Amino acid sequence: MANFAKEVTDTDFERDVLGSEHPVLVDFWAEWCGPCRMIAPSVEAVAEEYSGKASFFKMNVDENQNVPQRFGIRGIPTLILFKGGQEQERIVGAVSRDAIAKVVAKYVEPAVV
Repeated sequence: MANFAKEVTDTDFERDVLGSEHPVLVDFWAEWCGPCRMIAPSVEAVAEEYSGKASFFKMNVDENQNVPQRFGIRGIPTLILFKGGQEQERIVGAVSRDAIAKVVAKYVEPAVV
């Protein structure tokens, strides 16, 4: 399976997330976090589904501490949807693929028919 959700770091967060013209979902996670590993396939599936319409990034909170601190990440997994450089929605804890897709769908421009 290809990786549709890319890694992002404190260094490239401004450019890749806040500077994106698309909606961006960031998955704040850690290697040791069981619920993070549990939702990873769902995040990847939603990333594949919305490829080209939204961007998806994963940020390891053990390796990157500035951005998680800036956004008040207190528990993981935490998913934050950004659009126009602003936080729009936040999901804390393990949720279903459908719950993740529903949040992303709200911010993706509908296809023009």
